Amino acid sequence: MNSQLRTQGKTLATLAPYLWPRGALDVKARVVLALAALAMAKVANVWVPLFYKDAVDTLSELDPSGLTGGPAYAAIPIGLLLAYGGARVLSVVFQELREILFARVAQRTIRTVALKTFQHLHALSLRFHLDRQTGGLSRVIERGVKGIEFVLSFMLFNIIPTLLEILMVCAVLWGLFNFWFAAITLTTIVSYIAYTLIVTEWRLKFRRRMNEEDAQANTKAIDSLLNYETVKYFSAEAHEADRYDRSLQGYERAAVRSISSLSVVNIGQGLIISTGLVAVMALAASGYVSGEMTIGDFVLVNTYMIQLFLPLNFLGFVYRQIRQSLTDMEDMFSMLDIEKEVTDAPGATPLSVKAGRVEFDHVDFGYDPRRPILKDVSFTVEPGSTVAIVGPSGAGKSTISRLLFRFYDVTYGAIRIDGQDLRDATQDSIRRALGIVPQDTVLFNDSVRYNIAYGGRAADATGAAPGESAVSEADIERAARLAHIDGFIRSLPDGYDTVVGERGLKLSGGEKQRVAIARTIVKNPPILLFDEATSALDTATEREIQANLREVSKDRTALVIAHRLSTVVDADEILVLEGGRIVERGGHQALLAQDGVYATMWRRQQEQAQRGEDRLSEE
Repeated sequence: MNSQLRTQGKTLATLAPYLWPRGALDVKARVVLALAALAMAKVANVWVPLFYKDAVDTLSELDPSGLTGGPAYAAIPIGLLLAYGGARVLSVVFQELREILFARVAQRTIRTVALKTFQHLHALSLRFHLDRQTGGLSRVIERGVKGIEFVLSFMLFNIIPTLLEILMVCAVLWGLFNFWFAAITLTTIVSYIAYTLIVTEWRLKFRRRMNEEDAQANTKAIDSLLNYETVKYFSAEAHEADRYDRSLQGYERAAVRSISSLSVVNIGQGLIISTGLVAVMALAASGYVSGEMTIGDFVLVNTYMIQLFLPLNFLGFVYRQIRQSLTDMEDMFSMLDIEKEVTDAPGATPLSVKAGRVEFDHVDFGYDPRRPILKDVSFTVEPGSTVAIVGPSGAGKSTISRLLFRFYDVTYGAIRIDGQDLRDATQDSIRRALGIVPQDTVLFNDSVRYNIAYGGRAADATGAAPGESAVSEADIERAARLAHIDGFIRSLPDGYDTVVGERGLKLSGGEKQRVAIARTIVKNPPILLFDEATSALDTATEREIQANLREVSKDRTALVIAHRLSTVVDADEILVLEGGRIVERGGHQALLAQDGVYATMWRRQQEQAQRGEDRLSEE
């Protein structure tokens, strides 16, 4: 329990600087004024029963039989009733004023924290994102943001002010009457709060289980929907529904226990409230009988008790939600504590690309230290030339592209561009200098125009106004023409405004690849990387895309990672990677003449291609 309190205290301490940001005087002024308005609302709230008491006493002292000589309304305590109404109105006015003043602070805090978390997630390594599921990450951010909003709304402006009001009411009762009224009131409320917190703490295990099952169900649902085509390919709808239902069943069991245990809370709360209310009412009735108190005093005590217990009716819910909100906030803030695997070195400078020479110098690397992937890999891609890397699956080809983009740092050796070690350059400048057409082109669920213009998003950060793109319509259409997809786009009913669907689902493989090429053309990088860009395409489409790639890479430094050897025969140099080592290198004809690994792969692929053509001719 103590460790939980320390953790929750740390979470609140992490939130505090966002509410009181350094140098933001307007935010601080709003916080101070909001707290002042809240205090005034509570003072007005305490005065409401006092005016009510005085009105009751005034009316109870009247003798109706003595009013026959004039209008009855003349005896009504108008001033007290107006004061009573005015106090109630002021309580509402100050409460809403607090809401108006603090709304901007709260929403700014939520936006700042969410944005910082989002930016931090993008700054984390590829390894982190490969190990985590996107659905779970989005859920953590969503719950964390809602948690901040709940804590600010209820803890800061509900629970703490209610405790202040309790102390004020106890002081008024002690001052007007005697110690026992204040003691019974305080004891009742403390007992109520203690019971509620203890039983709610017991109930939290059911809530935690509900959240775990909910997260699992949500992750399974998102994962399944993202893999919609795969589910259909294998007719696995029933299997996916069964997986999802198992998680929902776990959630159902935990939810039933949680809801049932709520009755225990409500019964105990009702008993405590009734006991305390009866006790103070009996004490007030005794005082009235003895002549020490008035009817107004009797009403005042009852009004204060009811007024205090009304906001406490939701204490169990609020406490549980605050605990859960703090847990959700802790989960979100804990992501901010995750160290970045790849960071810019102190004093790192932007990469300056003039010629575009790429050099791998005795590079060793492994995702796990116990399993090396690349071993003593050395090669150079001269400016304006094309170097291809081929080899069997698992040889480490795609790892080279990830190292070049600095998603990971090498274990040993160095990667240089124009003589500059990538570890001494800023990551942003490295990625601005590189363009890639990947094997699996993933598009945003937006228009074709947006996806092509995305290649110029790096320029947005330096030139374009918020919400605008630095890429012109002419740039987009030119890139589409160079990628030979402009005609196809214009044939669509919505043209460049056509939405491509989740991950580009509405486009074919070749169409997606051409959009990726257009996107890279818009980026206009000095160095190009083609990571098995045509391996998933049919032969005819592959030839067309290859022609596009050769056109795009003309006069640029290009590194081609390929599985199909027929796509790299024109490369200036071909590197054969096997078991993480370069085992052969040279031009296509020279490698065939060596009759080694490359020649064997070439013959095998040619035989497979011939068998495929024979089958087609038979059909």
